[in-house]
Amino acid sequence: MSSAPATIALVDDDRNILTSVSIALQAEGYTVRVYSDGASALKALTDNPPDLAVLDIKMPRMDGMELLLKLREKSNLPVIFLTSKDTEIDEALGLAMGADDYIGKPFSQRLLIERIRAVLRRAQNRAQPVGESPEEEEARTLTRGRLSMDTGRHRVTWDGREVQLTVTEFLILETLAMRPGFVKSRDQLMDAAYQDDVYVDDRTIDSHIKRLRKKFRAVDSTFEAIETLYGVGYRFDEE
Repeated sequence: MSSAPATIALVDDDRNILTSVSIALQAEGYTVRVYSDGASALKALTDNPPDLAVLDIKMPRMDGMELLLKLREKSNLPVIFLTSKDTEIDEALGLAMGADDYIGKPFSQRLLIERIRAVLRRAQNRAQPVGESPEEEEARTLTRGRLSMDTGRHRVTWDGREVQLTVTEFLILETLAMRPGFVKSRDQLMDAAYQDDVYVDDRTIDSHIKRLRKKFRAVDSTFEAIETLYGVGYRFDEE
């Protein structure tokens, strides 16, 4: 029996975009919900979460940035931002706030669909396994010093305190923690986190790293386990 189609929420004040993207996504087999502003979308996305949300940044009543902040208080819902091409600060800020990806306007519908597929794959790969033995459950727990990562339940703790991560942040941290002390280049982190041929620039990884550090420092102000080696990449120090 085939699984149910993924549900995508589109939040944008441009009705032409809502209509055209909805038609394209439905043609790919997705279930689509549309909202014309962040305020009307917030309750629906919180009470009945879709599998992924595509948010425009500039909207009336509540813009995409504010909507993402409120969502992240309660949810790790995968999010893709729609941004204007000339607003690089918006792209960087959106990723730093916890978006999984972004795409600039005007955009190709095919590219947006490929980005959606990529983020959904990453989220589905982190779905909780069922019917595991205690040995299998223990095997998928990665422990590095004060860090513990349950790779099945997508759960991360530092000194026993939970840290909420997006799917992309989780994959980047897991890649670093798998080999503590070894340097991972930005290209290696992009390959691990995105697992496809969709173009992602260096600034994307840097923004995710900044967000990771901020989240861990919220539970431990002395957190310094993710080190930058300028011009080379990043590494995880379990000490």
